[in-house]
Amino acid sequence: MSKNNGLMSGGPSPVRAKVGREVAARLGANPNVKRVKVDAAQMYTYEHFLSEDECDTLVALIDEKARPSTLLAVTDDPEYRTSDSSDLHRWSEEVYAIDLRIAELLGIPEEHAETMQGQRYSPGQQFRAHCDYFHENSHYWEKMKESGGQRTWTAMAYLNQVEEGGATWFPRAGIRFKPKSGMLVIWNNMAPDGSPNYDTIHEGMRVMEGTKYIITKWFREEPWIRGPIPTFLAAAKQQHTDN
Repeated sequence: MSKNNGLMSGGPSPVRAKVGREVAARLGANPNVKRVKVDAAQMYTYEHFLSEDECDTLVALIDEKARPSTLLAVTDDPEYRTSDSSDLHRWSEEVYAIDLRIAELLGIPEEHAETMQGQRYSPGQQFRAHCDYFHENSHYWEKMKESGGQRTWTAMAYLNQVEEGGATWFPRAGIRFKPKSGMLVIWNNMAPDGSPNYDTIHEGMRVMEGTKYIITKWFREEPWIRGPIPTFLAAAKQQHTDN
């Protein structure tokens, strides 16, 4: 399958390729992580990554500050992305602890991760097919370079089961994930040579019954956080490292 959609998404990168190899090796050595049997992309799952209590807490936080989801690119399709999003408070105790666990799982420094975002899909809502990486010939690319550059890996966790619909579908990779509470899905947005992999295009399918909640964590090739973490969190980070 083609690794690029022909829209000059970006070229090869030895740095991104190295990150891809290192993360894949780390995930492959974790007995709780399962490699998804597809050839088009590096994809993994970790069932029960989040506890029931953690899922409930995150759902409540998403509901508290939900707003209509936005797009970087312009589209004429009003149905392209109809979900609600919530930028979770990165330095809160509940969110920061999960942030650290995800970063440690992948072995990517937490400074390279964007602030965790929660999404809520009510009946009828969806997110049509899209890629998580940035198109480097786009109008927004210069701004993205200032905040860490290209997205490398994505970690997405389902917070609840959905009565009907709401699967995450990767049409080119040929895999579909049904929402399962606490399950983390991880994929590399880059091809082995470090260029954007168009085969990671995916769709948040329309929810038919119930409400779908997820959190998404995107990692950048360079630090997204330019300053140190707040000092009051240093002890919590050290404790997490010691454990």
